[in-house]
Amino acid sequence: MISALFYLQYHSLCNRLLSRFRRLQQPKYLIGAVVGGLYVYFYFFRYLFGRGKFSVGTSIPPEFGPLLELGGALILMVIMLLAWIIPYERAALTFSEAEVAFLFPAPVSRRTLIHFKLLRSQLRILFSVLLLTLFSRRFSGNPLTHALGWWLILSILNLHFLGSSFTRTLLLDRGISNWRRRLLVLGAVTALVATVWLWAKKTLPAAPDLSAPHLDWHSVADYLQSLLTAGPALYLLFPFRLIVRPFLAPDMVTFLATLLPVLLIFALHYLWVIHSDVAFEEASIEASQKFATRRAAMRSGHWHAARPNQKARRAWFRLAPTGPSPTALLWKNLIGVGQIFSPRLWIVLMTIIVVLGISLGNIGHYRNFSVIAGTLIAAVVGYSLLLGPQLLRLDFRHDLPRADILKTFPLHGWQIALGEVLAPVAVLAVFQWLLLFVGAGLLLYLPGKEKALFLAIAAGALVLLPVLDMVVLLVPNAGVLLFPSWIQTGKDSPRGIETAGQRMIFAFGQMLVLLVALLPPAAVFTGVFLLLRLSLGLAAAVPVASFAAALVLAAEAGLGVMLLGKLFERFDVTEEPISQ
Repeated sequence: MISALFYLQYHSLCNRLLSRFRRLQQPKYLIGAVVGGLYVYFYFFRYLFGRGKFSVGTSIPPEFGPLLELGGALILMVIMLLAWIIPYERAALTFSEAEVAFLFPAPVSRRTLIHFKLLRSQLRILFSVLLLTLFSRRFSGNPLTHALGWWLILSILNLHFLGSSFTRTLLLDRGISNWRRRLLVLGAVTALVATVWLWAKKTLPAAPDLSAPHLDWHSVADYLQSLLTAGPALYLLFPFRLIVRPFLAPDMVTFLATLLPVLLIFALHYLWVIHSDVAFEEASIEASQKFATRRAAMRSGHWHAARPNQKARRAWFRLAPTGPSPTALLWKNLIGVGQIFSPRLWIVLMTIIVVLGISLGNIGHYRNFSVIAGTLIAAVVGYSLLLGPQLLRLDFRHDLPRADILKTFPLHGWQIALGEVLAPVAVLAVFQWLLLFVGAGLLLYLPGKEKALFLAIAAGALVLLPVLDMVVLLVPNAGVLLFPSWIQTGKDSPRGIETAGQRMIFAFGQMLVLLVALLPPAAVFTGVFLLLRLSLGLAAAVPVASFAAALVLAAEAGLGVMLLGKLFERFDVTEEPISQ
């Protein structure tokens, strides 16, 4: 029976690769494959064969080795703990319809089915090991020990996730609900963290002064290492340090010396999974049917039917019977945003930000600390401009499969375009404003001139960010309407190096268009700033120049909305396939 499963797995892999090669007959996938292949070569394989000026890995100081081991162990422990806190579903192994039809009625045991899924997961793990090894080769270390270390870490994680799902199902069968399980795990984690903190506070010396003009990072590393090895932390992190240690081995001799404990942990996880007496067949059949339904809906073009059933969400505000037409689309898309940013999440974020601001404010008299905190917040705001539009896709990228319905609305194209992009713009702007208010509160501890300058920059950002978010979001929405067949959405969308290349082409095109759009407001900001700097001063010139640049951006956003509306009016849902 095992040989039959190997045969099935082998031919499934061959058919998957064959379908990928056949897909390259389409120009959109062929161009994407060329771009993706060039990126992989220049990023990984050029250095693998010793070419390029960065062929020698970046050396990591030996004194930071123990700290890296402790940091990796801490990250690994957090990942494994999340497997017990976040998931809520019952254990389900995903099988295709053909596998359900042939394997479930076959005279095979549950252990054989688990072995089949473990064998299939090894293909994904080995591919991940290849990418991670190519990436980690940029740093010092033995590539072979890195590859074997990554395989051990990922395989143990895979077994742990599977075993934890089986155990969660057993707990549900015995009457322990998901919230009860989460409270128990969170309570245990909180108690352990509090114990480690109190132990460290009583036994360790004071932390190094972060406000020192010449901060000694070696002392900071020594303190962190002492904190993670103080009292209970030493025993909590010990098994995770054993898992990480082979990956950090400098040579094969050291790797073999650290291998036995990791193999023991691997064997214990394997026995845990194999001997878990959990009935996963019913849940697996249900999961497989949902997956088959989504795939059939996607292939037939009904992408909205491919989405899994979700709970109804509350509206963020009450929609009035009359009012501006784009408000209705804003109301609709904000409900969808609630699937990502629910009001409960906003309350949690606000609480964390307020508590963190008050706590940091108590030590805000340290000038360097206030500057570092403000710099970090500015970096997060900058990243939100890049990553926010990719995460908040509740605009034309989400509603394009419903374009036939949108075209029946008695609205102009610009009204539909404005309503589509308003929701992600509003969410991004509110998130960025919250960060700016927290940063401004921390910067109040700076001296007078510096405080005035940073507050002026924050005030200018408050004005610029909403219109800048609008311009940034208009670019990918225009790309969707111009090249709909290139757009890949959903977790079940086509994958591979060719689709990665497509995304890279689109990202480059969007960045180029965005840079061109930012040239006029940048020129206006520079001109107004230079004119007012001498007469009004630096602190007053920044917000005024920002306001002038915001006016130019608003004009560009208005033109962009009109253009987007024209593109939508010309969009023909019968001639433009969404995906193939």
